[in-house]
Amino acid sequence: MGAQWKQKGREASAAAKGRVFTKLAKEIMVAARNGADPSMNPRLRMAVDAAKKASMTKDTLERAIKKGAGLLDEAVTYETVTYEGFAPNQVPVIVECLTDNRNRTSANVRLLFRKGQIGAAGSVSWDFNRLGQVEATPPGPGVDPEEAAIECGAQDLEAGEDGSTRFFTESGDVDIVSKALTERKWNVTSAQLIWKAKNPVTVDDAKRAEVEAFLEALDEDDDVQNLYVGLA
Repeated sequence: MGAQWKQKGREASAAAKGRVFTKLAKEIMVAARNGADPSMNPRLRMAVDAAKKASMTKDTLERAIKKGAGLLDEAVTYETVTYEGFAPNQVPVIVECLTDNRNRTSANVRLLFRKGQIGAAGSVSWDFNRLGQVEATPPGPGVDPEEAAIECGAQDLEAGEDGSTRFFTESGDVDIVSKALTERKWNVTSAQLIWKAKNPVTVDDAKRAEVEAFLEALDEDDDVQNLYVGLA
């Protein structure tokens, strides 16, 4: 695992899909503060692409952009707050939140960390690399991902799910690599900044189940935007 954690099957229920849309809309609003035109705003373009892939309606998407850009009356300001600590069995975790109420978020996250251990800033992130990650599927059989990585400027790669490849980039190159892959007819399914563990922890099945339950509880909080875990 070692990078971004995603709850398996979380899109299965209406409530879970609602949480996904809430997180996507927040990311769009935050990104739109730097401009409402996706062609001129790489972070917004990536957020819009993610929302479209999740089947967010056009009206909802456009409203989130306008809201974030300050083009509507109701102004909502979200800030990024990051927490570090350990899941059960000393598995390192970085929790990224987008919130309009830092006190509420802090109280909720600390409560959720009761089964783990919350730490100070830097207590875990030193063992992670801040990277760009572009996940994409090839245009057809026989396409060499390693060749694509070299041509598109990626620093590393690993196999993803369902035939996809994760391309890792310098933190400032994620949009460049995403565009280069798209030009070569790769289907880019996500492009974002991540925390990637340097030394993922290996645990047995019983301990992994404890870690997964802990992460699922965190993921269900509306303020939690992304989870990164050092789990092999």
